[in-house]
Amino acid sequence: MFEAKAKPVMTGGCQCGAVRYALMSEPTHASICHCRMCQKAFGNYFAPLTGVPRRDLVWTKGRPGIFRSSEAVERGFCRDCGTPLTYSYLEDDRISVSIGSLDEPSRVEPEIQYGIESRLPAFETLHLLPGQRTEDYATPEELARMASRQHPDHD
Repeated sequence: MFEAKAKPVMTGGCQCGAVRYALMSEPTHASICHCRMCQKAFGNYFAPLTGVPRRDLVWTKGRPGIFRSSEAVERGFCRDCGTPLTYSYLEDDRISVSIGSLDEPSRVEPEIQYGIESRLPAFETLHLLPGQRTEDYATPEELARMASRQHPDHD
């Protein structure tokens, strides 16, 4: 837990709220990684990450499960809902958090892409696909059933 007088710069956590964290410094070096390991870890085209020194990541509720995805890296995730939370090189003093797990993910803009040798071809044209808002295609009954059970984006 962090001291009451220390004010977090950002907060975040998993989808179900079992694991919450605070960043005590501004995250830096935001990136997206297209490598196959990150695709599998996030179940997505890429993994969006930003980080802080390890001492500046404070777990405020629960603790993540850890999966060592290689001899060099471990990844933290919520054992209850599966949300990817962290990525860190074992020998590094820096730890990255998933941008999507931040309470205000729009405050962080990726600066670089890694692992582009594994970038999926569809990624290049995603922005060209037509889009729809959920309320434009779901009935009121469907919208009611889709009401979020996720933890709110705050403590």
